Amino acid sequence: MRLKNALCFICLFLGFAFNGFSQDNEKVLFTVNGTPAFASEFVRVYNKNLDLVQDESQKNVAVYLKLFIQYKLKLAEARKLKLDEAADYVKELDGYKKQLAKNFIFDTEVTEELVNEAYFRLKNEVAANHILIMLDASATPQDTLTAYNTLLNIRNDIKTYGFNAVKQKVHNGKTVFAEDLGYFTALKMVYEFENIAYTTPVGEVSMPFKTRFGYHIVNVLDKRKTKGEITVGHIMIKNDASKVREIYKRIQQGEEFESLAKQFSEDPSSSDNGGKLKPFSSGALSSSQFEDAAFNIKTVGDITEPIKSEYGWHIIKLYEKKGIPPLSDLKNELISKIKRDSRSQLINASRLEGLKARYTINEETADLSYFVSILTPDFLKRKWVLPSDFKAEKMFLKIEDKQFKNSDFGTFLVGYQYRNLTEKDGRKWVEQAYKTFLELALFKYQEDHLINENKEYANIIGEYRDGILLFNLMQTEIWNAAKNDSLGLKNYYDTHKNKYVTLKTANAIVASSAEKRTIKSVAKALKKETSVTAIKKELNTKNIIAVSFTIGDLEIDHQAFPKKLKIAQGVSKVYKHNDAYVVVKIEGITEAKQKNYKESKGQVISDYQAQKEKEWLVNLANSYTIKINDDVLKDVNTLLKPANN
Repeated sequence: MRLKNALCFICLFLGFAFNGFSQDNEKVLFTVNGTPAFASEFVRVYNKNLDLVQDESQKNVAVYLKLFIQYKLKLAEARKLKLDEAADYVKELDGYKKQLAKNFIFDTEVTEELVNEAYFRLKNEVAANHILIMLDASATPQDTLTAYNTLLNIRNDIKTYGFNAVKQKVHNGKTVFAEDLGYFTALKMVYEFENIAYTTPVGEVSMPFKTRFGYHIVNVLDKRKTKGEITVGHIMIKNDASKVREIYKRIQQGEEFESLAKQFSEDPSSSDNGGKLKPFSSGALSSSQFEDAAFNIKTVGDITEPIKSEYGWHIIKLYEKKGIPPLSDLKNELISKIKRDSRSQLINASRLEGLKARYTINEETADLSYFVSILTPDFLKRKWVLPSDFKAEKMFLKIEDKQFKNSDFGTFLVGYQYRNLTEKDGRKWVEQAYKTFLELALFKYQEDHLINENKEYANIIGEYRDGILLFNLMQTEIWNAAKNDSLGLKNYYDTHKNKYVTLKTANAIVASSAEKRTIKSVAKALKKETSVTAIKKELNTKNIIAVSFTIGDLEIDHQAFPKKLKIAQGVSKVYKHNDAYVVVKIEGITEAKQKNYKESKGQVISDYQAQKEKEWLVNLANSYTIKINDDVLKDVNTLLKPANN
């Protein structure tokens, strides 16, 4: 996603942190060709990103100021090249404005009620099955009545014969669906369905009710507290069942789970962390087998036997079980989900009433009768067009200072026939269309003026604007230019060949054991050229796995190698590594070798782009006049001194 790239690109220059400079009395920190850069902005972004920067030198105000000046130079260059006037840029920014506005426009009171309701339901799961008779929005009253009465009869049959018996009779998979839904919580179903499921007592069958899919009845089977969230670790072996059983036996013999995970787990995202995964809740993982096994562990510290999933074999250890987080921790996430859920209709209705009260709306000139008079039956076929004598310029509607003409509503009406034909009566259809038109016009007016009404929104839009602009600038001036400079890339490779080499590898046998005595025996056997199979047969009995092996062409920084290992052919001394004893037999070494241009091209492009950017920034600095206000800089240093030390 371009926005993500653009914002990551300028992440050092984003933020909303409080600062000590009043924005009502702006102090200019420096100028670029006379364009001011304010101290308040610099302090804000410095404070915001203080804990994010990985390079400690960037916490120094002087170093950070240099980066900030480069940022402003790039913006000046982008505007000089008129990249901010490009049609694609304007369209993209408008799209983000609309998207972002949704996060700032909602009815607080109604949203609060819905958040509290959703949170309560998140803490309680419902198990249910249901029967649905599908109906589309244009269903006739007779169709609706038929579906309703049919479900009443089915409801009585369920109470008499049970759901499974009725399911076999009515389910056809096309117009009638009878399904077991299992357990679910809030925000998993459409809101109307969720409401009925949570308010129907256990063991009862609801009365028929309508959603956008048709008519339903719900049979509530159970209600219980939600399982909550767990933290587990795992040792994953993709295909080798015997190896995972070996590792499990070593755990039973008393070896540390975490140590074995570091040595053998084939999940690269968790092995370095002793196999530990991030916390997750029910339904959050893509593997139901793994999730079921994890949630079935009863006691913290317990470890499962090896279990199979679609990803391989796992041994799972439970670290923590906890309930649903406090509402304060989930509130923002719930608000975001509610605004995407069918609950949003309640929020929009409340928002609409508020806008009608806030803005002056003149509807006196909205002559709907005129539009009814020019409507023909063609609208039922989605073929209606405005007549040749259409009164396009006549005033239609006014919201504050925004005027709409007949042409605005007429164009909307032509498009509306493709969106909504549930109403067949012409007058009612025009009235329905006008209601939608007015809602959209009010929402659009609020969005267009939000930048003047909400300072935080205005700040974020400024960041989006600059982020996209800088991304486009760098793509044009540096990234694509360098990528397409075939001669320059080849010359860069020829000059920096020593950077592009393969890693040194060793064809090795790595033996690991919890017992030093055992690993010494392995070392002796390896020196005698005893095979791994023979060593295993000798030391690993049916019930005890004394030693495990990692074998293959391993890069010299492989996790199985002790950090102090001397890479040389032969059998090494015994090392203590990851809480185990290790010996290594190296049978062959492949030295690091020069990569050719084709093999190196991806990295060459990246390095060449970095060099081109460095040279370009020097030229930019020489092309613009930068004047720093030393007095203001002194104030900034004083303000930031505690963080700067």
